[in-house]
Amino acid sequence: MSYKQLAQEQRYQIYALKKMGHNQTEIASFLGVHKSTISRELCRNRGQRGYRPKQAHQMALGRRHSGQQRLRPADWTLVEEKLKLDWSPEQIAGCLKKSHAFQISHEHIYQYIYADQRAGGKLHEHLRCQKKRRKRYGSHDRRGKIPAQTSIEQRPAVVDGRTRLGDWEVDLIIGKGHKGALVTLTERKSRFTLIRRVTAQSAEQVTDAVLALLHWVAHLETITADNGREFAHHQIIASALDVGFYFAHPYASWERGTNENTNGLIRQYLPKHRDLTTVTSQEELLIMDRLNLRPRKCLGFRTPFEVFFQQPSVALRT
Repeated sequence: MSYKQLAQEQRYQIYALKKMGHNQTEIASFLGVHKSTISRELCRNRGQRGYRPKQAHQMALGRRHSGQQRLRPADWTLVEEKLKLDWSPEQIAGCLKKSHAFQISHEHIYQYIYADQRAGGKLHEHLRCQKKRRKRYGSHDRRGKIPAQTSIEQRPAVVDGRTRLGDWEVDLIIGKGHKGALVTLTERKSRFTLIRRVTAQSAEQVTDAVLALLHWVAHLETITADNGREFAHHQIIASALDVGFYFAHPYASWERGTNENTNGLIRQYLPKHRDLTTVTSQEELLIMDRLNLRPRKCLGFRTPFEVFFQQPSVALRT
């Protein structure tokens, strides 16, 4: 039996039958509705003085009208603008609620996107896809040992708490056929991200890229990397930037989870079939802007820019 909305006279019948001592199953059978309808009615439309039919009907009508409130075309235009900046529906809904612009659920936005897709629209192309992760077999690191490594086990405990700015994670994204690579740096507390293309995965080029990306940064405490040979010059980086440089355990990507997640977001713009030697500086700036000016749920729907620089970014509505 499907759910049916109750009419006012049925609410008076519920009230009368309840007063006569009938249980919810008997009332449902008498009205020809499912017993969950009666249970929901008595729970949702009950006042301080118990269930009263007139008050119950007014409460139901008020909730129905509120739920049927339609968004203005200008509201949907704003939603589309944020989708085209690659914000997720959850990020859009959360930021709109935070700014008191208007309220909309992320499910409603998904429905709008899929309706647009059925009509031949392109909004769905801005949704991020979850990549399938391959299981690694074997526990031995065959890449060789980097001299003078400092293990993540010796990293200050404060880094784990994300209570301060300045703790960075670094990694490399590799292009198709190992053509080109992208150095990615993510700050743990703010999720602020910096990227730079390198033509080769050499320690020299990666070191130069890290120094170029971080030389201007005020918040520098630690850097955590994986065990790739591209970080063999870690002592040069640590000395030049006056930071602690630490290495995660082999095949323990979760120890650099912030950077790993960021790399997944970058792959939306630079998929695995892309030759990264062709990445331009304009593309680098675009990707950094998209990631750093996008509100994050984990930041209370603030942007990485706002948290890192401790000041507001571009307002949602102008």
